Amino acid sequence: MKKFMTTAAFLLAGTVIFTSCVSNKRYIAARTRANDEKAENMRLNGRINRMEDTISFLHRDIASLNNKIGALGNANENANNELYKTNSELNLTKDQIAAQRTRLQQLQAFIDQQQAATERLHKAITDALIGFNTSELTVTVKDGRVYISMEEALLFPSGSAKVNPRGKEALAKVASVLNASADINIDIEGHTDDKPIKTTAYPDNWALSTARATSIAHVLIDDYSVSPLRLIASGRSYYHPVADNTTAEGRAKNRRTEIILEPKLDELMGLMNVTKN
Repeated sequence: MKKFMTTAAFLLAGTVIFTSCVSNKRYIAARTRANDEKAENMRLNGRINRMEDTISFLHRDIASLNNKIGALGNANENANNELYKTNSELNLTKDQIAAQRTRLQQLQAFIDQQQAATERLHKAITDALIGFNTSELTVTVKDGRVYISMEEALLFPSGSAKVNPRGKEALAKVASVLNASADINIDIEGHTDDKPIKTTAYPDNWALSTARATSIAHVLIDDYSVSPLRLIASGRSYYHPVADNTTAEGRAKNRRTEIILEPKLDELMGLMNVTKN
């Protein structure tokens, strides 16, 4: 009986030990699995976080791309509008250039006509005054105008504004050309030297130069029927000399009356105004 009890106790102790060993192995295995699962869970959580970050980045990228697409759409629309505007302006500019070219061609043609008219007038005046020498008068062209410069000795006695017969003869020749050319404006300018004059009739050089220009205007109008509407008479005193007033020869050249002939430029001025606009 005692032997049996001993054997039973041994068997019970072995069973307990075996059971304890089995439980410990299961525990270790369970803990190992738990640790592995925890590690895997942490790895998966890290992956999820990274994926969530990637998704957030992609959302931001998508939003940025959508904004860019919208901006590109607006830019494309703006570019199309600008292109249309530029094309319209280009077409308008081309039209303006063509119109400007036409006006310039018209202007150049008219200028050429005016130059030709001035040359014809210069020749006509020169031919009409062929009997007078250069010590009495000269005929020149300057700035599109014909200048007939008549010396005092041809036109007036010294200190007088009364036109003498030789002067009237020259004026008659000039008037014949002017009456044949109605589209000519006529400026008459009296000039003196710088020697002061003071008489009852002419208190100074201004008065004498103006009186001489007016006298010539009256001869052309009253004696030779030149239209007064075409005439301007003015005195310039001694302020526009053509020679040195320190010599007798120079003073003689400065005592002159100039008849300045200019083709009417109304049409030319009209073209110029159109060209500016």
